[in-house]
Amino acid sequence: MTVARSLVLFVLAAVAEIGGAWLVWQGVREHRGWVWAGAGVIALGLYGFVATLQPDAHFGRILAAYGGVFVAGSLAWGVLVDGFRPDRYDVVGALVCLVGVGVIMYAPRA
Repeated sequence: MTVARSLVLFVLAAVAEIGGAWLVWQGVREHRGWVWAGAGVIALGLYGFVATLQPDAHFGRILAAYGGVFVAGSLAWGVLVDGFRPDRYDVVGALVCLVGVGVIMYAPRA
């Protein structure tokens, strides 16, 4: 159950961070206005809070592992929201990052 909870928290953190950054991008770069950018800032703050809910107590480990989730999640966001088409190297790189998440977070430790 702890691994499942951790994975859900990683997904929620990715949606908040990537979504927040996307909202800021839309507000500023796509000229949608400061309301979009402000919503993005709120979402980015929510990301910071969600990360604290991870069951592991080590900030460095959580953030390092989350980096792999961020990489894969960013590519997925691009596919789902922006019509991005990853090539095989994007996919392989994302899979390598997710394997790293598994090793960092869920390897058996004494």
